[in-house]
Amino acid sequence: MLLRTVIIFLIGAIIGALITAPLYLAPATPSKSITVFAGAAAAPVYDEAAKLFKDKYGVNVEFRLGGSGSVLSAMKIAKTGDLFIPGSPEFLLEAAKSNILDKGSVKKLAYLVPAIVVQKGNPHNITSLEDLSKPGLRVGIADPISVCVGLYAKELLEKNGLWESVKRNIVVYAQSCDATAALIPTGAVDAIIGWHVFVDWYPDKAERVWIEPSKVPKIGYIAGAVSVFAEDKVLAKKFLDFLASEDVAGIWARYGYFASEQEARQYAPNAAIEDII
Repeated sequence: MLLRTVIIFLIGAIIGALITAPLYLAPATPSKSITVFAGAAAAPVYDEAAKLFKDKYGVNVEFRLGGSGSVLSAMKIAKTGDLFIPGSPEFLLEAAKSNILDKGSVKKLAYLVPAIVVQKGNPHNITSLEDLSKPGLRVGIADPISVCVGLYAKELLEKNGLWESVKRNIVVYAQSCDATAALIPTGAVDAIIGWHVFVDWYPDKAERVWIEPSKVPKIGYIAGAVSVFAEDKVLAKKFLDFLASEDVAGIWARYGYFASEQEARQYAPNAAIEDII
């Protein structure tokens, strides 16, 4: 009788374990997350801001960084992504024309000015745009088709009649802003035309040469918008607002980004600024 009772108990225990096992093996409820397709023009800021946002709101922010044109193409093909934040307004306008943005959500985040960036100490004594035509100088710019700062660099050289002479010295067309900025600390080139903030990304290895203000034809800015593919538009908008908040203002400033058009105009007083959508 005792043996029968024990067997019945064991069978009951096994059945109970089988029934409840899925409850214990089931994965924990996934935390909220959003995905941001962004140009790499503010890569260091995004990294720190995402950590702050997660600490404050418990939301994971995953960035897909690259050239603004490249990430926009990826976003349209995959029909995914909660936010689009290109490195310049031209690509935001392109996204708007493709009807993948909530135009009412557009928010400006920071301003950028093109500048020449060289190795620390300026070993080739580059002081002007014209110097980029020096024989034997190795110059890098970003791809003008798919990267915001490449678009601005080419236009800058064309407007100043230097495209053909400098083009002979261009040895690299980088595929993103961070790849362009990295050309200087790695010694791959002697000079780049990049965003002014690239020096603040590598303060120990890079030096900035401001371009004569009257020669800068256009000021850039970073702006973002909620995507029509966003599953949680409220949460996506919350992160975009967070990037523009006082919580992140210190990070933008630490990496040298201009908070206003007025600040940027100190280095390009007559430059044009693309209208926002």
